[in-house]
Amino acid sequence: MARRGRRPILDEIKQREILALLTVGCSRRTAARYVGCARSTIQNTAQRDPKFAEKLRQANYHAEIGFLKTIQKAGRKEQYWRAAAWALERTMPERYARRGPDVITVEQISHLLSQITDLIVEEVPVDRFRKNVVKRMELLTKSLGHGPKRKSRNDQH
Repeated sequence: MARRGRRPILDEIKQREILALLTVGCSRRTAARYVGCARSTIQNTAQRDPKFAEKLRQANYHAEIGFLKTIQKAGRKEQYWRAAAWALERTMPERYARRGPDVITVEQISHLLSQITDLIVEEVPVDRFRKNVVKRMELLTKSLGHGPKRKSRNDQH
């Protein structure tokens, strides 16, 4: 029995062209323009065709891996150290990404809270009030993912 409905917009030739373009790093938008369809057509075709969807996924990974290999190869040469720095900034941004002057890290906030807690311990004379404030400061610090780094002076009194 013959299949009903209109012909698929993305025939096998267009699908191969899209996959080839994605493999070398083009965007889906560029690939869609090249074959003369909308970007959503690629997505819709992938939803209807699991094999094409898997090939799209592999093409995207292939491009990503290729770029990373190129960066890694360049980073091995001393004059291209920026390639290695770029890779570190993007794979471990919390440690290596550039921060603006108005950006502070969770670790810096935790350190500041610890200093404020010490100040409270030194300046608040009533033990009952001091303990409540210190407890709340420690809970706030823990909520950031950092426990108190040292025993507060309040624990020593």
